[in-house]
Parts: sequence; structure tokens; C-alpha cells
Amino acid sequence: MLNIVLFGPPGAGKGTQSQNLIEQYGLVHLSTGDILRGEIKEGTDLGMEAKKLMDKGELVPDSVVIGMISHKIEQNKHGKGFIFDGFPRTQAQAKALDVLLELKGTEITCMLALEVDDNELKTRLLERGKSSGRPDDQNEEIISNRIAVYQRDTAPVKEYYADQSKYRAVNGLGEIDEITARLAEAIELATQN
Repeated sequence: MLNIVLFGPPGAGKGTQSQNLIEQYGLVHLSTGDILRGEIKEGTDLGMEAKKLMDKGELVPDSVVIGMISHKIEQNKHGKGFIFDGFPRTQAQAKALDVLLELKGTEITCMLALEVDDNELKTRLLERGKSSGRPDDQNEEIISNRIAVYQRDTAPVKEYYADQSKYRAVNGLGEIDEITARLAEAIELATQN
């Protein structure tokens, strides 16, 4: 099974590239935001638990998110693999994901990190803000804060995967097809080991 963690700061191109990888490799997209909304819509026990917390403005605990990911993996256990988007965001989540995948008889193949400098991220997000209408992509101060939060809280997950020799940095600058080709090359290298 090919299991990829797609990683990068806001504006790095994860959404575009995850779609390309899903098509190229036949992977199932596991976006924690989509999973949360799906579980709530289906009215599952985990979905209702998450909804109660979200309605209070609280974060959904890792145990609930891992439970939802487990449910999604079970629904797609005959798939070719998964692309994890937006998860894990912390080393604790990465460890919990490893435990879950081991129970399912699989593991993370590689963590692909799209590397883009902060100035380019700001430019991309401001452009996206013009076309998407997302308020968080239109305010430079909010964008700078989102990038800083990523660097502080999420970037350390790279070290977790580097310690397992699963971390692959990929240049996120250039044409979309060029970046997709670089990601495919990194996947090829990861699956040879």
C-alpha cells in the first residue's frame, strides 16, 4: 500500500498536488476536514462527539480524529493507498497514526514536504484570496501568522519522519506539472527502499 503524508505550509500547493497524486496513483484522499464533515453528516457516534466539541469552539481531540481515520481506512481497505492531507499536524498525531496503520497492517511510505519560501507563500495566498474570496487569504497579517504557526507547531513533524528516513523535501516552486514530476520522483525513491 502506498501511504503518503503530503506536507507544506499554507499556499504550498498541497490541494493541487494531492489531486494530481490521487489521479496518478489511484489513492484515497484523507483530508481530516472532509472526514470530520462527512462523519457529522452521516451522524456517526464519532461525528456527533466531534460536532458537540466544534459547536463549543473546541478542538476535536486526536483520539476522535484517529477514530475517524480508522473508519475511513476500513471503508477503503482494498484501495491502493492513502494520501494524508492536513494530518498529522503534531508529532503526537504522527505517532498515533503510525500505531493505527500498524494495526491495519500497513505504514506511511513517505512524507513529501513541499518547500516554498515565505514571500512566495504570501504572494500565492493573496492571489488565491482574490479568486476564492477566502478572508484568511486576503489579509497579509493573518497570512504571516498562519505561516508562523505552521513553522512553530507543524514543521517539527518533519523531524519525526526524518528519523524514520521517510522525509522527502520537494521544491514547490515552478509549473504545476514540474512539481508533480518531482513528487513522483520522490515517491519512486521512497518505494525502492
